[in-house]
Amino acid sequence: MTYYLTIDIGGTFIKLGILDSNEHFLEQDKIKTYAHKGGPHILKTVKELVKWYKSKYRLEGICISTAGMVDPIEGKVFYAGHRIPNYAGTCFKREIETEFNILCEVENDVNCAGLAESISGSGINSNISICLTIGTGIGGCLLINNQLFHGSSYSACEVGYIRVSDGLFQDVASASELVRFVAQQENDLESKWSGVRIFEEAKQGNVNCILGIERMINYLAEGIANICYVVNPETIILGGGIMSQTEYLSDKITHAVNKHLVPSLTANVVFAKHKNSAGMLGAYYHFMQKR
Repeated sequence: MTYYLTIDIGGTFIKLGILDSNEHFLEQDKIKTYAHKGGPHILKTVKELVKWYKSKYRLEGICISTAGMVDPIEGKVFYAGHRIPNYAGTCFKREIETEFNILCEVENDVNCAGLAESISGSGINSNISICLTIGTGIGGCLLINNQLFHGSSYSACEVGYIRVSDGLFQDVASASELVRFVAQQENDLESKWSGVRIFEEAKQGNVNCILGIERMINYLAEGIANICYVVNPETIILGGGIMSQTEYLSDKITHAVNKHLVPSLTANVVFAKHKNSAGMLGAYYHFMQKR
């Protein structure tokens, strides 16, 4: 049996797991990223994880999913936001293959999540699908026949920067904006609010929470409709922690999106299946596709 170490690097946590060749997780864990310490610290942490698991398993490959814009050929982060300083230029592939003599492949985290959903999740029967991750910002990827579409400079589907009526898509339709809006309406601190609390109180009739969710849905619908006009996907897959509120959101989002579309287009909106394992599983699928 061969084994794969799969690592999903986010701004808050690094999730990791050991997958066997039957795609079963033998172990899963997560540790804090300490993103403020920057790219060199993250690279050091990843190397320590590889060293540890290499001593326990016969590792066939290291599969990495990470925040930031990634060149999947070089296995390198070429752009990252301010939350992870000095991350751009981090070349996981070269560093790991040189030090450990184990094959390594790297891909963007949203791309990995979308790949997981396309191959074995909610988009499994779709030839063309869009996957959006709604969180602190909004990330996206386009999949055609289970293959990621990267664009000419590996920057395709950076949908968070799409302009909708009142600003950038990710500035008005993200989970963080929902929290900011509701806290402002409640004249309260943002730290006292979360997506979970907002949905709980909305179900109990809190008008500000209901208004905030409706506002988010309307902006999401506008952005999704714009994407549909360009791509015409069979399926739009929505992921991110806030999208676990499937029962509350499903009909509302579908109805709102279809209001923005001409009658000949309809949106098939579904919700991500793999949840917290999506990035790790997608990193493994990406590794296997490359190999």
